[in-house]
Amino acid sequence: MIRELSGEGHRLADLLAASGVPASTYHYNKAKGPKAPTRPELWEGVAEVFSRTANGCGHRQIATCLRAEKEVSVANKTVLKIMHEMGISCGIRRETDYRKYNSYKGVVGETFENLLGRDFSADGPWQKLGTDVTEFKQRWGKAYLAPAYDFGSKEIVAWSISEHPSLMQQEEMLAMLLPKVPEGAHPIMQSDMGWQYQHKTYRDALRGAGIIQSMSRKGNCIDNGATEQVFGHIKDEFFRNQEFPDFETFKAELEKYIVHWNTRRRQVKLKGLTPEEFRNQSQYAA
Repeated sequence: MIRELSGEGHRLADLLAASGVPASTYHYNKAKGPKAPTRPELWEGVAEVFSRTANGCGHRQIATCLRAEKEVSVANKTVLKIMHEMGISCGIRRETDYRKYNSYKGVVGETFENLLGRDFSADGPWQKLGTDVTEFKQRWGKAYLAPAYDFGSKEIVAWSISEHPSLMQQEEMLAMLLPKVPEGAHPIMQSDMGWQYQHKTYRDALRGAGIIQSMSRKGNCIDNGATEQVFGHIKDEFFRNQEFPDFETFKAELEKYIVHWNTRRRQVKLKGLTPEEFRNQSQYAA
């Protein structure tokens, strides 16, 4: 402001006296000049990746995409600095942000041992899967997502989006999942002890496809932490602060996001590949 006013004919001494800025401070900052932006050639790419989802994404995801898609050398911290200068950020989730849907109704069918023991690591697709149900609230009511998530490829391989967390929703998800299970594969399916997963119809469908059931211990949501983490990303990047006019619009937009997750959202643990790219490099390539 002092620099601008002095350029309009006002005496510098009067401006410094009125503002209380020491002359030495003024001349130092004038000589130093405005700070140059960090890596300005990357700003357009940062903005494009950030805009791919409704609520943006974090600096690690943006840096991973820039390295894989633009073939540039850039550190995660540099992207974070660029985002600060651009004034964009992805909100950090709090534990109280979303109420967890709970389908546990006691032992109403058959339960299974926790075979994974919180070991969600897999070196390829179709070794370990996870499933759960999460709830979304809107003014017009509630919606529920029931996915099957591949821990190896990080791919949402099947899903059902419904207004009711019913057995029919599980049957719709399985109708998408079971035809995809490769011949000779016997993945473990991790779930909680929800009534749906204890139901005979659900159990028989998995058993007939050679899928082995594994269940979290009662009250131990961390036992299914890999799937819970996916829900967190979906709600942060897709759902937070968004209003949808009706269920059909919500469903269509969520399915678009799932396609984005599988085909464009790069995974650090996959060395920058998307889930689809990783699967296509595996023995189960389509």
